[in-house]
Amino acid sequence: MKILVSDNLSPAGVEILKKEASFEVDVKTGMSKEELIAVIPAYDGLLVRSATKVTAEVIEAAANLKVVGRAGIGVDNIDQEAAGKKGIIVMNAPEGNVITTGEHAMALMLSMSRNIPQANAAVQNNEWAPKKFMGVELYEKTLGIVGLGRIGTVVAERAKGFHMKIIVYDPFISKEHAEKVGVETVELADLLERSDYISLHTPGLPGKPLLGKEEFAAMKTGVRIVNCARGTLIDEEALVEAVGAGKVAQAALDVYSKEPLPPESPLRGVNGIICTPHLGASTEEAQEKVALAICDQVRDYLKNGNVRNAINVPSVDAETLRKIQPYLRLGEDLGQFLSQVIEGAAKKISINYLGEVAAANVEPITISVLKGFLCRSIDGINMVNAPFIAKERGVEIQESKSSEAHEYTSTLQVQVTTDKGTRSLTGSIFGKGDSRLVRVDDFHFEAVLSKNMLVLNNMDVPGVIGNLGNTLGKNNLNIAGFHLGRLKEKGEAMAILNIDSPPPVTMLEELKKTENILNVYSVTL
Repeated sequence: MKILVSDNLSPAGVEILKKEASFEVDVKTGMSKEELIAVIPAYDGLLVRSATKVTAEVIEAAANLKVVGRAGIGVDNIDQEAAGKKGIIVMNAPEGNVITTGEHAMALMLSMSRNIPQANAAVQNNEWAPKKFMGVELYEKTLGIVGLGRIGTVVAERAKGFHMKIIVYDPFISKEHAEKVGVETVELADLLERSDYISLHTPGLPGKPLLGKEEFAAMKTGVRIVNCARGTLIDEEALVEAVGAGKVAQAALDVYSKEPLPPESPLRGVNGIICTPHLGASTEEAQEKVALAICDQVRDYLKNGNVRNAINVPSVDAETLRKIQPYLRLGEDLGQFLSQVIEGAAKKISINYLGEVAAANVEPITISVLKGFLCRSIDGINMVNAPFIAKERGVEIQESKSSEAHEYTSTLQVQVTTDKGTRSLTGSIFGKGDSRLVRVDDFHFEAVLSKNMLVLNNMDVPGVIGNLGNTLGKNNLNIAGFHLGRLKEKGEAMAILNIDSPPPVTMLEELKKTENILNVYSVTL
């Protein structure tokens, strides 16, 4: 079998592959897209970091490719949908970057607080002005962490060593897990108001950045911000404005909305902003860890058929996978859907299988539900680590099966209990694998699960649908499908709309203020 390594990987990892007599390993880095497309048909395996873009065109040309291995967590450079359709497994190495990224966040926090980059530049330029670079201590300052996943937890643990007070905003974390880590959970508004430092450790969000003009205005004057997560979490122009106005004392960034950082970026040349070129995973130890991990995973799969840390396929045999494949997608969609319409931290997820599906091996389906539920709040979630992450966060998983069928041959019901209430979804498979949402709480539908949806609770009175249509029309948002459920005439109703693109935040706010609309959620799958 032939394996191509198209990015710089630690030689220790590549050596794992070269030791296999049945493998022919080529290391060709720095190829253009056209060069990669020309050579990829000959290879069974491809190993990359972030430089190589495994696009749909590359996948289409890959006549023999069986697996793509990403040395690291992020797989944004790999077209997972195209790979999945062609039966190509996509694997990553989610654990290797955790410590090093957390440590880099702390390094930026310290460098910013003591003006180390500026002071070094001054000394190198023959300037000796210690008073010019007066710093601040971390001691007894309040650190607000957004996202208490694995990296956020690393930062919290290290910040404790500096005797910082740690507060956390993470709607998916249980109070029990927070207490175990030794942090206080708060709402985002409270975190913005109280924090002396803010460190971001959450995936990118669709639509509006997490921190924009309104959020900066709500912060404590003199706050310091660290971002080693996703560049899209911060409105960069608003940040520059906040630094210039003195609202934000300093910021230290390792990620940007566009990378490499463009020459015209407003972040360049701002004295109060430290920029590093995406160094979060750039330590010798981390690069060796992820290279060893991904090379061993690819070797194990190509030689023995064992699947580990796969992004797009569970670890089951081929026949079982064929039978349950539609329910894997349904389960992940239901998990993602629920994660966007619940309030409060999840305490329990109950998954109930009814009908024919109950006779199958449902464990991978349960895991796919967890993967979908957690993927919007935690980087690196896959079919292997989802159950462990859920347990770590104090979420109880309850699974039940019954061969008794009701309205549909098979249904999958997912119910999430939080500290603020319970929500449930029921889905089924129609025809040749078409996923449908057949129940939300007590409302019955046969709604198509699509990429972009609006979910509304409203009073069942005349004029609501007309006002809804007018608002969507004003925002140039097209309706692809409309599904309505109600409990009784003139009582509470629920509408699910399939829409062609994500709704703007301003439109959601307008709908929430519309008469007889009780609440509105934007759902993206």
